[in-house]
Amino acid sequence: MSLPATVKQWNVCGADSHFESLKFSEQPLPALGDSEVLVKRKFIYGRSLIECWSGEYDPVCSLCTALAAANIVQYRDLTIAQGTYPIPVAENIIPGSDGAGEVVAVGKQVNRFKPGDKVVTLFNQSHIGGRNNFQIMSTSGLGGSLDGTLRNYGAFNEQGLVRLPSGLSAIEGATLSCAGLTAWNALHGLPGSQVQAGQWVLTQGTGGVSIFGIQFAKAAGARVIATTGSEEKVPLLQQLGADHIINYKANHAWGVEAKRVAGGHGVDHVIEVAGATSMQQSLEAIAIGGVISIIGYVGGAAQDEPTFLNCLKHGCIARGFMVGSRVQMEDMCRAIEAQPKLRPIVDKVFTLEQVKEAYEYQWSGKHFGKVCIKID
Repeated sequence: MSLPATVKQWNVCGADSHFESLKFSEQPLPALGDSEVLVKRKFIYGRSLIECWSGEYDPVCSLCTALAAANIVQYRDLTIAQGTYPIPVAENIIPGSDGAGEVVAVGKQVNRFKPGDKVVTLFNQSHIGGRNNFQIMSTSGLGGSLDGTLRNYGAFNEQGLVRLPSGLSAIEGATLSCAGLTAWNALHGLPGSQVQAGQWVLTQGTGGVSIFGIQFAKAAGARVIATTGSEEKVPLLQQLGADHIINYKANHAWGVEAKRVAGGHGVDHVIEVAGATSMQQSLEAIAIGGVISIIGYVGGAAQDEPTFLNCLKHGCIARGFMVGSRVQMEDMCRAIEAQPKLRPIVDKVFTLEQVKEAYEYQWSGKHFGKVCIKID
């Protein structure tokens, strides 16, 4: 097929709390590098998955199975546009780390993919395997250091892509880059402390990482305590398999309650997405020898934060990390392929032209699962 001459894209120009820093334009398509893969993004979708979701993914529904390309909005994307992201960001960056689509062209040195392949982006493009490091974190993050996915065509190094799991649509695959891989790493990424059948896992809220955390924990045979601040979301958490649900607004000592529910010994894993504002309750919930995976800061700052002494007191591991490696992502994709009923949850879909509206909806906290950008 002939390649387009231009690409439609968003850029972050400056910073603004109301996302006015986002600018939409059409620019010349850059030449494809020898090791790069050009991915076409053409999401064809009539309505949001949540509107046709009745408890589990319906593989017969034409809306659910439409093969397309898509992007997912992350909390990180919001803070980059607002200028509050704690890691340096390249000037006029194309935002977005999560995306899935179809390969339309490859550079002359590419051997991992061919035109027609369906692919998903890796968050940190240089994190192939093993431990992360400063060089990887500071130079290879899509939508932060490297131009990201909010464009209808994008060129990515072949090493920074993973094959879309068979059976998933592109919109589902796009949820894996950050939220899916982060949850997988939290439960499976620390040698000697991977989640085991019968253990207790505590998740917080109903964002993408937490939803994946429930799904991966249940797939491993673990038991899940989920927190939420909305009674309206309780039935959805129950449908996902949460064994016990605590309203953290009604019970501010939800960590103490989680420990009681887990037999008084505490939970084995906490997927900590709120950060400083909830860490004390996570410590109250954790079992001796348990792991608190610190992967987010959606709760903002707190005046009084726990110290290292609190970790010693509770005898736990507090582990911070940035998403995960390609090896881990490939492991996750194989696990998803082996369990056809494990379907990513998408809340609402916006068009490429509606990116600001998508950011505002994500910022409102009304979502259950992931917020998606469709690209025609």
